[in-house]
Amino acid sequence: MTVVEQVDSTEPQDVETSNDSTNNVAMTIPPADGGKGAWLFLAGCFVFEALVWGKSFPFSFGVFQSYYTTHPPFSLSPNGIAAIGTCSSGVMYLIAPITLYALEYYPSIRRLSSIMGLAIAVTALIASSFATKVWQLILTQGILYAIGGSLLYSPTMFYLDEWFIKKKGLAFGIMWAGVGTSGLIFPFLLSALLTTHGHATTLRIWSLILLTLCLPLIYAVKPRLPFNARPTPRRPISYSFLQTRTHLFLQTANILESLGFFIPAIYLPSYASSLHLPAYTGTLLLALLNLFSVFGAVFLGHLCDRFHVTTVILVSTVGSTVSVFLFWGFATRLPLVLFVVTYGFFAGGFSAVWTGMMNEVRRSGDKSAGMGQLMGVFAAGRGIGAVVSGPVSEVLLSAMKGKGIGGARLGGFGGEYGVLILFTGVSAFCGVVALGVKRQRVMEVEVEVQEGTEMDGVGC
Repeated sequence: MTVVEQVDSTEPQDVETSNDSTNNVAMTIPPADGGKGAWLFLAGCFVFEALVWGKSFPFSFGVFQSYYTTHPPFSLSPNGIAAIGTCSSGVMYLIAPITLYALEYYPSIRRLSSIMGLAIAVTALIASSFATKVWQLILTQGILYAIGGSLLYSPTMFYLDEWFIKKKGLAFGIMWAGVGTSGLIFPFLLSALLTTHGHATTLRIWSLILLTLCLPLIYAVKPRLPFNARPTPRRPISYSFLQTRTHLFLQTANILESLGFFIPAIYLPSYASSLHLPAYTGTLLLALLNLFSVFGAVFLGHLCDRFHVTTVILVSTVGSTVSVFLFWGFATRLPLVLFVVTYGFFAGGFSAVWTGMMNEVRRSGDKSAGMGQLMGVFAAGRGIGAVVSGPVSEVLLSAMKGKGIGGARLGGFGGEYGVLILFTGVSAFCGVVALGVKRQRVMEVEVEVQEGTEMDGVGC
C-alpha cells in the first residue's frame, strides 16, 4: 500500500512517496520496516558492524592479549597490554556523542565521515604494525583506530533510524549481532595469522582487508530518505534530558554494567591457559562467547519492541549475573563452556537495549531529543566502563599477586583470576539500578491519579 505524506517532522517517517517542496518533482521513497530495500540495507549494516567492531580488535582482542603477553618485544614489559583493547572499544564509545552530534546537525557530511574514518582506521592498523612498545600500540591500535572506526560506522545509525520505525529494536539487535558473528570467525583467523606471521604482518593484512571490504559498503549502505526530503528547518538540539531521573537511572546502570562487561573477552584466552587447557581452547571460548552474543543481541532487541526496557534489562542482568557467579566462579572445564554460552547470550547483546532506553528517555523527558544525541550519550556511558575496566583489571590482578578467593576448592574463584570473576559478577548485577525507572513511573502514575481525584472533588 502506498502512503502519501508530507515529511514535516524531525522523526523518520514511514512513507513511500513524498513531494519535493523545492521543485515539486515526485520522488519514490521505499517503505520502512520491511521490503527488499530495508532488509538489504540491514544486511549491509550487519557486515559493516562486523568489519569495524568484530574483525578489527575491540571484540577479538583477547587473541592479541594472549599473543602480546607471551611474545617479545611486548612481553618484556607487559604492563598496559589490557588497555589496548579497552581503549579501542572505550574511545570508540566515548567519542560517540561528538561524532553523532556532528552527524545529526550536519547530515550532509555523513558520507564524508565514513571515508575519512576508513582512511584513519587503515592508517592506524598500518602504524601499529611498526610498534615496538605497548604505549605505541595503545595510541595506534587502541585510540587512533577507535577514532577512525567511530567516524566510519556512525552514519549507519542514522540511516537505520530512517529504514526501521516500528521494528527499530529488532533492527539494531540484528546490526549489532554482526559483531558477534565476526567474533565467531575472526579469532581463529587472527590466531592462525599471529602464530604463522607475527603481529606486524597480521595487522597489515587486516588493514588491507578492512580497506577492500569497507570501501564498497560506504556507497552501498545508503539512507532511505533523500537529503532534500528531510525535514527543515532543523530544531535546536537540546540536552535537557540529561537531568531527568529516567536518564540518570538508565545511564548509571549502563556504566556500572559495562565496567565488567569487557573483562571476559579480554582474559578468557589467558584464563584458559592458566587451567592448562589446550592452546586452541581460549580462541574457541572467545568464538563461542561472540556466537551467543549474536542470539542475545537479536533476542534483547526484539524484547525492547515488546516490553518495557526495565523488564529487558532485568532479564539481561539476572542471566549474566548467574552465569558469572555460578558457571565461571566455579568453573574448571565444562562449566566454563556453559559460562561463555550464557554470558554471551544475556550480556553480549546489552547494547541492543539502548533502543528501549532511548524510547523511555523520550517518553519521560525531552521528546525532541534526537537519535544521535541519545545513542551518543549511552555509548559514552559504556565507553567509560570500557576504558576503566582495562587498568582496573590489571590493578586487581596485581593486588592479589596470584592469590585466589576462598581457596582452590572454589574453582575459578580460587585461582589467580578469582578477583576478576567477582568484579565482573558484581558489575553485571548492578544493572538492577535501572529498576529505579520502573519505581519512578509507578510514583508518577500515583501522583497523576491523586491529582485527578482532587480535580474531580473540586468539580463536585
